[in-house]
Amino acid sequence: MTIANAILLFIAALGAGIMNSIAGGGSFLSFPALIFAGVPPIQANATSTIALWPGTVSSAVAYRNRLPRSARVLAPLIFASLIGGYFGAHLLLQTPQRTFMRLIPFLFLGATLLFAFGKNPATSTRHAGPHDGAPWQSVAGVSLIQFFIAVYGGFFGGGIGILMLAFFTFLPFRDIHAMNGLKTLLASTINAVAIIAFIVAHIIFWPEALIMLVGAALGGYGGAFFAQRINPARVRAFVVCIGFGMSFYFLWRYR
Repeated sequence: MTIANAILLFIAALGAGIMNSIAGGGSFLSFPALIFAGVPPIQANATSTIALWPGTVSSAVAYRNRLPRSARVLAPLIFASLIGGYFGAHLLLQTPQRTFMRLIPFLFLGATLLFAFGKNPATSTRHAGPHDGAPWQSVAGVSLIQFFIAVYGGFFGGGIGILMLAFFTFLPFRDIHAMNGLKTLLASTINAVAIIAFIVAHIIFWPEALIMLVGAALGGYGGAFFAQRINPARVRAFVVCIGFGMSFYFLWRYR
């Protein structure tokens, strides 16, 4: 790894940490940066996941007091995230490098479209009170959907937050902070299981990952500090532009 690549990865991780703390979409910077630094695509995906994971964990901790307390709701969703995240990571590890390279532009494009047009249900949810009891049919249905979201999350992961928030509307949430907290907790769970699989498979590029961990942590802290001073809509527009740009670049590169 050259000094130029180290600087590139640090700056990309710094930006990714800021983006994740304000509007999400940090992997749109971290993943391409690893590709540009010469890391193979599957290893880049795994390294990007571990580099950005501490930021999601810290966010989940910050939301700990707003999470639903019902084990009847939490347990099935966490279990579905664990199993789905494992299967998604296993699927990635079994995917030939060339096949994944050809999937990259479409994965990026799909995640960008979700990010651009996916409505965040939490923005219109009332602050009327905490989570109410959910019927078991709703919990079972959302848990099944969560399993498939987790499979995608373990495999690639772009846009999983929007997908989860969309399906949380089938549970009787009335607190936007509870929704965001649960989303962050489940995303952390999915990535944790995937990271374990990636470490066991020895596909993490550790020097690159450590540099990006520092950058993402600093970016996440700075982003949280400035979050109330920056218009999230502008950051979201920037993320979408990056996503479309990377989609077309990878389509051209791996056509």
